[in-house]
Amino acid sequence: MKTVIVGGVAGGMSAATRLRRLDETAEIVVLERGPYASYANCGLPYHVGGVIRDRAALLLQTPGSLAARFRLDVRVGHEVTGIDPENRIVTVLELATGDERRETYDELVLAVGASARTAADGDGIPTRTLRTVEDVDAIGALIDAAAEPASALVIGGGFIGLEAVENLVRRGIRTTLVQRGAHVLSPLDPEMAAPIEAELRRRGVDVRTSATVERIEHGEAVLADGGRVRADFIVDAAGVVPNVHLARLAGARLGPTGGIAVDTRGRTSVPHISAVGDGVEKVDALSGEESLVTMAGLANRHGRSVADVIAGRDEHNAPALGTAIVEVFDLVAAKTGWSERQLLAAQRPHRVIHTHPASHATYYPGARDMSMKLLVDPATDAILGAQIVGGDGVDKRIDVLAVAMAGGITASALARLELAYAPQFGSAKDPVNQLGYVAENLRTGTTRAIQWHELDAAMDAGAVLLDVRSPAEHAAGAIPGSVNISVDELRDRLAEIPDGPVVVHCAVGQRGHTAARILSQRGFDVVNLDGGYRTWTAGEASRDRMPQPARAAA
Repeated sequence: MKTVIVGGVAGGMSAATRLRRLDETAEIVVLERGPYASYANCGLPYHVGGVIRDRAALLLQTPGSLAARFRLDVRVGHEVTGIDPENRIVTVLELATGDERRETYDELVLAVGASARTAADGDGIPTRTLRTVEDVDAIGALIDAAAEPASALVIGGGFIGLEAVENLVRRGIRTTLVQRGAHVLSPLDPEMAAPIEAELRRRGVDVRTSATVERIEHGEAVLADGGRVRADFIVDAAGVVPNVHLARLAGARLGPTGGIAVDTRGRTSVPHISAVGDGVEKVDALSGEESLVTMAGLANRHGRSVADVIAGRDEHNAPALGTAIVEVFDLVAAKTGWSERQLLAAQRPHRVIHTHPASHATYYPGARDMSMKLLVDPATDAILGAQIVGGDGVDKRIDVLAVAMAGGITASALARLELAYAPQFGSAKDPVNQLGYVAENLRTGTTRAIQWHELDAAMDAGAVLLDVRSPAEHAAGAIPGSVNISVDELRDRLAEIPDGPVVVHCAVGQRGHTAARILSQRGFDVVNLDGGYRTWTAGEASRDRMPQPARAAA
């Protein structure tokens, strides 16, 4: 059995090494167009910033080391230029010599990933993407050649763009970020992305949202709104498009997203040709429809799965949740599943929960605040998505929630998860448990809540906004129109509350829940402001970016 794998990073190398572990007799040839195989592309921005100082640390394997350990025939600098699926032959061009040869295969795996979607014509300003070792080398040279003080423009406020911004700032470079969308990190909802934007600006980054680069002229990037940005160089992180050229050459079907269509076993529509990685469609875990999810974890996992299938095992890929995480200076942002924006666009009913717990017990030094958002199906209590922004502890909480989604654990059942606890790692009521408590209270009707963006309408309709924080907290900052009665005094001051509906709020929602229980048991029509003053503040900062529900078809 001879397997030819096109692409020697993430998915391709995972397929090659797994297949060798399963079949010692297989002939495995890996053809990689670039000069490196099996390098750590997710670490590239951190070499730019000097966090990873040793460039060699990014080069995980070489053709020689892969041959020694796995008996793989890895050929870098070899580009596949043609595929004959009927006779199972690929045409290969050796870039260094210009020689062309034909390579037969029994099974062919396309692992050619995706290419950068360029957003700027760099004529007049050197422009690089940030996807390969060569990109990192070129950006390093541009930094070294730039005059002091150096300046850079980063196009794209997604995961790679933000990593690029952080690491350029670490190098002392004045950085401007241009983001097409209304806010950075578009997979997050606007009130969750607001702290990330604030952190960028606090670090001196010039953030331009709802902006695009129209052209480059005279050493300046001209934006569509007429603004101009002068920069010594540009890092283009505007996104990626799937590499489908070889799939087309083979006659393989493309899916509705433009990526390569595969079944749950990674097989294309052409016999004996499989595909994995960023260029391949995945099945969305919530909708069951095709989607493009460009994550290294999925590429590696699907490469392994394809090897199992080639080796004759009954292996199938699980649907994708799109779980992701990024660090931006002192903040960490993570998500899994769908955002509220996606749910609104799909007109899918959902319940929203905001909490603001500490990363671990507050009496133990070093606790950091987190902002958590959980999206829940109100009919089934299923978890539809989650977002977390904070510091330490964000990673393990998003992983717990992703596992809960994959395992079908409901939102209310989060309250009953038994999670590891010591004061330096968490709290006796872990933040994940706390989400479950809120979800269960809402599901059972123990409490009712409204969202920050629903507050104005409630007050316009006559609701009284009752701030149950301390007088000192109220004086330091309050929602306009609110009346302050501390929760500790509430039972003795019920007569001061006007008749009619009441909205209670505190800092993060916890005291508000207590106040709502006091009032509801005394006959008041009361709801709690979800996430309290902190969520309202973040929401107000992003109000003009709030997605609107899609209109139903006529």
